[in-house]
Amino acid sequence: MLKLNFLIQIVRSPNIILKQKNMKSIVIAISTVLFFAACTVSCAQESPYNNEDFSIQNVKVTHNSDLAVTVWEISVSGKAGNTTPKKAGQLHGAPVLGYVFPTTLKPTDVGFSMTDGIVALALTSHPDFDDTPLWDENADQIFDNDGIIWHPHWVVLHKDERVAGGLSVKQIRKDDKTVVLPPTNPGMPMYMDSPGYPVVTKNNTIKVIVPDYRMNHKTDFSYDGVAAFMKVNTSKKNLPMLGVYEVFSVASGNLSLPYKVH
Repeated sequence: MLKLNFLIQIVRSPNIILKQKNMKSIVIAISTVLFFAACTVSCAQESPYNNEDFSIQNVKVTHNSDLAVTVWEISVSGKAGNTTPKKAGQLHGAPVLGYVFPTTLKPTDVGFSMTDGIVALALTSHPDFDDTPLWDENADQIFDNDGIIWHPHWVVLHKDERVAGGLSVKQIRKDDKTVVLPPTNPGMPMYMDSPGYPVVTKNNTIKVIVPDYRMNHKTDFSYDGVAAFMKVNTSKKNLPMLGVYEVFSVASGNLSLPYKVH
């Protein structure tokens, strides 16, 4: 199994307290980037992964007060989770497919220190590496061989014009002591967590269940749904470690994060 020896790139200090106005500006900016990325992809040569399994028809987050959990779900035209990436055979260039929920949650709601960007819950599959060292998703008692099984990550996304999709997971300096990551993070120098929530695929829907206490008991946030193709970079300093290269579909059509928790 390939080890996650990722490049470390310098970013701004994350000790930034987001004002409500600033958060709205970030949402608008990133929404615009994703909207135009989706338009660009739809007009470009069709990706081998751009099929009905990633054509979003509906997105929903429901709060169950009796169980103190939220159920997040994306429904597609095809069969949710049926298409997974083809193995590249190495970490550099490794493909990642994702069903992503961009939200208005704050980084501190999910265990990160405060920083600019958009908090998103991403359900991902990637056969070339495993980034959930605490969890055994295929239940074979081996913890580093199940990256292809759909699993969740909290990430902070930011605008990144170096990649075709216009976004990447925000990186950090590994020696930056001011950055706080959740204890379940996979040890990579970026705003990413591997929380281990259960993910279920059935027919045209993929779902993940999140306990209230794992996101600061927030149930009043807004969100959207995105299906996207990402790629790992371990050798090119001019590219992000994990960037969005294609946007297949957007639930709202314009990434306005219009949906509210039911």
